[in-house]
Amino acid sequence: MKLSAISAALLLLSPLAQATTLDLNLQKTMPEIEKLYLDLHQSPELSYHEKETGQKLAKQLKQLGFTITDNVGGYGVVGIYKNGDGPTVMIRTDTDGLPIVEQTGKPYASKVTVTNDAGATVGVMHGCGHDIHMSSFIGTAQQLMTHKDQWQGTLMMVAQPAEEVGGGAKAMLKEGLFTKYPTPDHVIGLHVSASVPAGKVSMKTEYTMASVDSVDITVKGKGGHGAYPHTTIDPVVIASRIVLALQTITSRELSPLEPSVITVGSIHGGSKHNVISDEVKLQLTLRSYNPEVRLQQIAAIKRISKGIALSAGLDESLAPEVYVHEDESIPSTYNNPAQTNLVRSAIANAIGEDNVLETEAVMAGEDFGLYGRTEQHVPITLFWLGGVEPNQYDAAMQSGATLPSLHSSKFAPDYKKALPTGITAMSNAAVALFNKK
Repeated sequence: MKLSAISAALLLLSPLAQATTLDLNLQKTMPEIEKLYLDLHQSPELSYHEKETGQKLAKQLKQLGFTITDNVGGYGVVGIYKNGDGPTVMIRTDTDGLPIVEQTGKPYASKVTVTNDAGATVGVMHGCGHDIHMSSFIGTAQQLMTHKDQWQGTLMMVAQPAEEVGGGAKAMLKEGLFTKYPTPDHVIGLHVSASVPAGKVSMKTEYTMASVDSVDITVKGKGGHGAYPHTTIDPVVIASRIVLALQTITSRELSPLEPSVITVGSIHGGSKHNVISDEVKLQLTLRSYNPEVRLQQIAAIKRISKGIALSAGLDESLAPEVYVHEDESIPSTYNNPAQTNLVRSAIANAIGEDNVLETEAVMAGEDFGLYGRTEQHVPITLFWLGGVEPNQYDAAMQSGATLPSLHSSKFAPDYKKALPTGITAMSNAAVALFNKK
């Protein structure tokens, strides 16, 4: 038998070849979804303040026939629809905006300003595409309900708050997301991409996004007059030595095969030109994939900081204080290979193989990874939804120009092309998981 014939035979035997590809009538539903997108885009809410956003999503799901529980883990929403015997598939969206003044120049740009928890007036924008996520989420729910004769099981729609601060998934899980409700057999989500053209999706198996930790280091010293440094132990110098030494953790202590980022994003100390202060504060972000690497990073930061301080002559009682914000820590996102390959095949069947790209892992973080780190060991898959207007993408590729990134005040996804792609991709991925043999 020739190779092509063997391939054809295997394809016919494959459950993926016979998987259901939904016949979606998006022309009929897209005006409503686009209207929802524009509303969400123009009314963003900051993390832990997504009250009206949660209400809007709950209303949409309730109208579709879901049993709704709101205010879960803050302003989170859980919608459950039981459609006979079968697996439980959870689809997740995030709901919070960012403290950014939008500068896209779009006629529908957000003009929202609020007073944040620190008392400052800030703009608010869906600069990370959560409005795309939510609109695709509702569009997917519509399609799955319209085509519920083609799948069996329990559909679990979860609108999660506070993703941007790493708190929403933790809060919902703490309130019993996987115990008070049906425990999902599969969890899937999407994230809009600022580097993939609209109309396409991209994904990878295994590690796809990094763990994230925020770390504060308080460096102490013995202050005094800037003209008499010999009578002091200068914390600015100690902090400077620490900043440089921390770079050797990734370059000299960790395996070069293990991705690691240690960035000092903030350094503050002193108040006047001629005063040596008593204290300097450093703020760091740590990124990795492997949980063991994360522990190595933290242990090395503590050891190096203390060692440098003591070498400067400080007493051990004045050793630097290293504080890891465990409440904000999120794990890496690990796409279950078997599930992700099934999702990839289902999406390729629906939108075309050429529109499903392989991507590389990134060092950005997402608390979606927490859903795969529970004691239930639920397989998860997060894929990227192209958001860049195709002509803009092509022009940037030809000129070498940098496209506006996620969290940019100028990030404006091509929602008219991205939304139907996201709905088609997610709906077919869910049906493939429901019908998985």
